[in-house]
Amino acid sequence: MVRFEGNPILEPIEDHPWESRYVFNTAMIGLGGRIHYFYRAMGEDKVSRIGYASSEDGYHIDLRLPNPVFEPSCSLEKYGCEDPRLTLIGDRYVMTYTAYGDIFQVGITSISSADILEMNWAWGERWFPFPNTWNKNAVVFPRMIGGRYVMLHRHEPDICIAHSGDLCSWNHTDIMMRPRQGRWDSAKIGAAGPPMELEDGWLLVYHGVDDDRTYRLGAAILDKDDPGKVRGRTDEPILEPREEYERFGQVPNVVFSCGSVIVDEELLISYGAADTVIGVASFSLDEILEFCV
Repeated sequence: MVRFEGNPILEPIEDHPWESRYVFNTAMIGLGGRIHYFYRAMGEDKVSRIGYASSEDGYHIDLRLPNPVFEPSCSLEKYGCEDPRLTLIGDRYVMTYTAYGDIFQVGITSISSADILEMNWAWGERWFPFPNTWNKNAVVFPRMIGGRYVMLHRHEPDICIAHSGDLCSWNHTDIMMRPRQGRWDSAKIGAAGPPMELEDGWLLVYHGVDDDRTYRLGAAILDKDDPGKVRGRTDEPILEPREEYERFGQVPNVVFSCGSVIVDEELLISYGAADTVIGVASFSLDEILEFCV
């Protein structure tokens, strides 16, 4: 694992009231020869909105928009739209996010690939698949499996799996993976970015929280045909708070990812650091798969 020496790659901008305090927890996609970031931001009103930036190489940001590209639109989101995750299905990116109103719950919307490339933020209808249910950390798989769409989400403290025929109505869910007592992921766990399909199965990066409230990242391999079955899981975290920008901030001792991309057999993971800034680290795919015992 190698942290980018230029971290953090994104920091708050004082002159932008909507992102003047914190930027963190960013989706990350590869599209049109660029890496695109959709990041959570908070400003003077402490309401979460989603901003946009992009890069040719995933490290050096050369485009960042001055205004949010997605923000609250109803009472279910009155305190913010948090922690976006984007999955390409067909020619549209399905975005899951946390809608923060009187409770936290999963929100879903979508946008076309063409609209992202043209920076035309024509998001589709928003819907909330688990109404009146405290729920976070939702990700959708990039294709149907067994004739159904598949979602991972969190009923604390577990990662759960749900299925749907239309992306709108989701069935009752089963627990897929639990915290491990006495370990780095002992208190609760949650999916990071959408699972990535490899020859040996689905690679899932996930976050784990220990009893001291430290957030770390690990990985798991899920069965390709039955992703509710965990085939391997890292014994140790692949990334944990060590640098000053990861240890000190709005929430100390946090690395929290909402997305990653594969570039030339390396996995680039973007992550919020201490809920204040955004960093990126690179990993050897072979090494991560080896550690998923």
